[in-house]
Amino acid sequence: MRQWRIIAKEAMARASIIGKFLCLLHVTDAYILSSNHVLGPSMLPTLNITGDVVLVEHLSHRLGKLGSGDLVLVRSPLDPKKTLTKRIVAMEGDKVTFSLDPTRSHSSRSLVVPKGHVWIQGDNAYVSCDSRHFGPLPYGLIEGKAFMRVWPPSSFGLLGE
Repeated sequence: MRQWRIIAKEAMARASIIGKFLCLLHVTDAYILSSNHVLGPSMLPTLNITGDVVLVEHLSHRLGKLGSGDLVLVRSPLDPKKTLTKRIVAMEGDKVTFSLDPTRSHSSRSLVVPKGHVWIQGDNAYVSCDSRHFGPLPYGLIEGKAFMRVWPPSSFGLLGE
């Protein structure tokens, strides 16, 4: 009986260590740093159409440290199950001029980005569904800032403007 007690105590200690590790892993992934697979043509030429794996940090947007030119992961306002990767073009209070149809440059509109919102666009304006289609994005839909490409290895490095 005593032997079973020792085994049970050891099993509980190990289960506790594994539980703590999994909690730490979850907190790190959700609130500090995670990786994300980005697919599609909307961010060409910055990101590959076949897909890149990027590192995303989840602190900047919580601390208000985002600015124009940053690549961000956002929850789609049209389909909350989807995550989009776009570039911030304008912050709240900035005036932005855009064209709904990039093939017709003469038909442009201007607006001031409202408080608590950002204006996001894909680098490839011809195929990107972005703020030109759904308007200014609420700041609360930003999930993180993409800062480094880790896959494919030939493109490894920081994501600049």
